[in-house]
Amino acid sequence: MSEDYEARFPYENLIVDIPDYPEPGVIFKDVTPLISDAQGLASCVDAISDHFLGRGITKVIGSEARGFLIGAPVAYRLGAGFVPARKPGKLPREVYTESYALEYGTDELQIHADSMTSDDKVLVIDDLIATAGTALATARLAEQTGATVIGFAFILELAFLNPREALAKEYDREIFSLVKVK
Repeated sequence: MSEDYEARFPYENLIVDIPDYPEPGVIFKDVTPLISDAQGLASCVDAISDHFLGRGITKVIGSEARGFLIGAPVAYRLGAGFVPARKPGKLPREVYTESYALEYGTDELQIHADSMTSDDKVLVIDDLIATAGTALATARLAEQTGATVIGFAFILELAFLNPREALAKEYDREIFSLVKVK
């Protein structure tokens, strides 16, 4: 897919604002209409995959749960494995755990301790980046296995919350977003 096609796809038209969710004052950006649209889903997966093609990525790690929806097909397109970063209690074997701050609270993610090795080059994917808490936690989980984080990809970036600066404090890696909200 060419960048010209990416620029023409109306991602923003398929992302719905939900005011006061999950709490008052928060405007939730719902990407489910975008990924439920066949052309929208294909465009997201193709744009992210095409952008990172040829970078030697061996694993894609996606955060629960919407990161799974984009991460798994991107991994397939890149010829890489997919590693789910899950909420606590969802994985049956030994895990690594990372706590992180959200825009409106705290949470934890886990991956299987044997899901990656020091030979892996990893792309971190999620549907949205806001304060960068989830992305940082996911990257830290990958690095606990010895893997190397190559870059980050998101459908939506809430640029007004300065997530790139938050990520750059710890990771000087490429950040690719399809839609930026300023």
